[in-house]
Amino acid sequence: MGGEVEVGEPTSLAVNYRTTLADVSTSPENSDDVFTESEMEALRATPPEIVIANHVFHLLELAAIHVSATPPQLSEAQITIDAVAGVMGAVGDRLGEPSALLTEALAQIQLAYVRVAADADGE
Repeated sequence: MGGEVEVGEPTSLAVNYRTTLADVSTSPENSDDVFTESEMEALRATPPEIVIANHVFHLLELAAIHVSATPPQLSEAQITIDAVAGVMGAVGDRLGEPSALLTEALAQIQLAYVRVAADADGE
């Protein structure tokens, strides 16, 4: 089935990192290999709300890609939508200004999912 990744293979989200998070958690001395010093400084200087909102936005894009696929990839869309709903439920209001926009985008992708799923059931 599409979307499966064997354990140990880098996904598209991990290919930019020289070390995986598993490597860092088992061997903290390797944490310097994950990011360059300038990348670490940039992350330290960026409010976490911005980083989280950016990731949520990308997850919403991923959900939209799966919903709009031909044929729709409903299980892939559903897990992505659920992940966004979980993050927004946990920290949504604390994301500041982007919170309302992300909440509205989540509602829109949920509605699109329901419509596409209903059409798929009717075929």
